[in-house]
Amino acid sequence: MRPTTDFEEFAVARTPQLFRTAWLLTGDRHQAEDLVQETLARMFRAWKGIDRVENPGAYAQTVLARTFITQRRRRSSTERPTAELPEQASGEVDQALRVSLQAALAELSPLDRAVLVLRFFEDRSVEQVARDLGKSSGAIRNRTSRALTKLRDVLGADAFHLSLS
Repeated sequence: MRPTTDFEEFAVARTPQLFRTAWLLTGDRHQAEDLVQETLARMFRAWKGIDRVENPGAYAQTVLARTFITQRRRRSSTERPTAELPEQASGEVDQALRVSLQAALAELSPLDRAVLVLRFFEDRSVEQVARDLGKSSGAIRNRTSRALTKLRDVLGADAFHLSLS
């Protein structure tokens, strides 16, 4: 029964970081919750062999990123619920800038979005992102450069404000 307890402790500790990454990838709270749930389910299935994994937290982020990319490749990922208005965020965050960034990230391909989120929001090295996504370091550098260019094109004048934050 101890392995289940260990997993529960791991899940409670890692869920906030997984959710933040999932939200940045999906741009939607509900999709992010589903993505975290799917990631934790996959982690639970693999938990018996977790002793062989050097860093279970990083492994969970890898599972999350790969699950996101896999889900986006499915045809059903194009469904977008629109019946409800988004919830109002609290705090003094520049909401317009946040919305602009979220919209700009949504314009990118799932792989480009995953690369930018892992590199800049999760502060991972090129090598870590390459390992997580099963790509070469050169491919990640190339994709990062192209994705940043696309992001700047989409953001336009808002790109300047992001660099000041």
